[in-house]
Amino acid sequence: MRLVLDPDGDLVTDRTITDLIGEAFGRHADTLVIPISRLGDEFFDLRTGVAGEIFQKCVNYHLQLVIVGALDRPLSQPFRDLVTESNRGRHVRFVTDLAELDART
Repeated sequence: MRLVLDPDGDLVTDRTITDLIGEAFGRHADTLVIPISRLGDEFFDLRTGVAGEIFQKCVNYHLQLVIVGALDRPLSQPFRDLVTESNRGRHVRFVTDLAELDART
């Protein structure tokens, strides 16, 4: 089961992810789907550590994380590499829409 966040709402940060993990567990979800619109600029700057914290907390709680939406903003090469490597694994995925996620599962 998935907990799919609404595209409109507060930004998801390294501080708020724990509450979302708790909400996912409360709904018996094994996947947390976060729209790109809910991620701030800090997430896309790997130097801040925000993406790493969010990823690590989800992995620690055995919750698959899916980031959904077009990556149409300028991204650093290290972030692009992170997306590529994440999509090769099982814990974190980047997809353009839910149909792509459905096709991958």
